[in-house]
Amino acid sequence: MTDIYEWEAKSITGEMLSFESFKSKIVLIVNTASACGFTPQYQDLQGLYEKYKDKGLVICGFPCNQFGSQESGTNQEIAQFCDLKFNISFPLFEKIDVNGKNAHPLYQFLKKEKPGILGSQAIKWNFTKFLVNREGKPIKRYAPKDSIASIEQEILKWL
Repeated sequence: MTDIYEWEAKSITGEMLSFESFKSKIVLIVNTASACGFTPQYQDLQGLYEKYKDKGLVICGFPCNQFGSQESGTNQEIAQFCDLKFNISFPLFEKIDVNGKNAHPLYQFLKKEKPGILGSQAIKWNFTKFLVNREGKPIKRYAPKDSIASIEQEILKWL
């Protein structure tokens, strides 16, 4: 596998979505959680999406409950939380695993292509982000603490 376009995932409402639909877009893929210290990043991610979606930016949120059980709700509860609290309009997907034997194949690919510190492929916490170029190739991995403002500067280089 050489790009993200070879995968698909279920949206938070249960429809299968092919990543082929994001061809020629800049994609920011984020594992999210509703009860995390980084959860306020949803607001910044939504702002970033609104600001650049017409220029080709897509943000994909993947809820995950592997870190401190901070995403314990159902897909419906997660969608409702994101809508009511942050008015999220970027694509949200069903809750997945990002680590371990049941990790979603997209995340297996992203971690292999852009390992973390000291070559570790494991996702360390919620709100780890992967930036993908218009050819579907991962170009950068960001830690949860990396600000959306700093990521915005990198995105602008690719838009």
